Amino acid sequence: MKSWLHSQKIAPYVFISPFVVSFVLFMAYPIASSMVMSFQDIVPGSETFAGLKNYRALNNSHFFAAVSNSLEYTFWTLVVLIPLPLVLAVWLNAKYMVAKNFFRSALFIPSLTSIVVGGAIFRLVFGELPAAPMNSLLSLFGKEPVNWMGGAATGMFLMVTLATWRWVGVNIVYFLSGLQSIPQELYEAAEIDGAGPLQKFLRITVPLLKPVTVYVLTISIYGGLAMFTESYVFWGVNSPNDIGLTIVGYLYKEGLVFFNLGFGAAIGITLLAGVLAINLIQLTLSGQFRRED
Repeated sequence: MKSWLHSQKIAPYVFISPFVVSFVLFMAYPIASSMVMSFQDIVPGSETFAGLKNYRALNNSHFFAAVSNSLEYTFWTLVVLIPLPLVLAVWLNAKYMVAKNFFRSALFIPSLTSIVVGGAIFRLVFGELPAAPMNSLLSLFGKEPVNWMGGAATGMFLMVTLATWRWVGVNIVYFLSGLQSIPQELYEAAEIDGAGPLQKFLRITVPLLKPVTVYVLTISIYGGLAMFTESYVFWGVNSPNDIGLTIVGYLYKEGLVFFNLGFGAAIGITLLAGVLAINLIQLTLSGQFRRED
């Protein structure tokens, strides 16, 4: 027994076994179970094979609205949550920056706050009444009050703004960790050659942060397409004209509210396939699958 525990061949499998067990129980099995459920009609106490019925049912306006909203939300979060944290990280990492720890903490604190609490605050700030803080601010410039949660454009603005407030600090941490690994000698050599701040940023910082940028891009794509809470805190499961309906929100509504588990599983499997396809494409285009010489 003792020799078995100290075996160099067995030890690696012992160390990775917690991850393997966790992956099988909480990832592989649920995915496999959802795939099976997506081909079934499920009612309490009864499961019947339905073929592609649930997937054919995806051909409806609600699902297309959910896909459109999720893709638009993902696009805008990528536009905001990659360049903005990168610039802020460079700013916070600059040697002439004062009160670095204060600003780092201030920008990271929102990520420690519940998104539900943040959403409740945003609902108050962006209320539809003229006395709401944001409408009061607009009135100072002679603008009419805005029903922020009643329109498609303003609703998307609310979700993206809430996501920016919540996640910009996390992405700053990722970029700061990458900046710490860039040798300062490179910047010093560039200064000797006469490079300015913009040139150093474009020629040194951005290329050497590519692995971190690709990682942030990957998790941001997943986070955008799998978004649910940012929409739910504003509209619940019913938004006007589906302006806040997302893929996961539609899954939740059909699978857990209406208890249409087979159809909900089909939505989830479709989302999984879409996320995998998009991330594989972007990883291929970014050269992450390129064979190293």
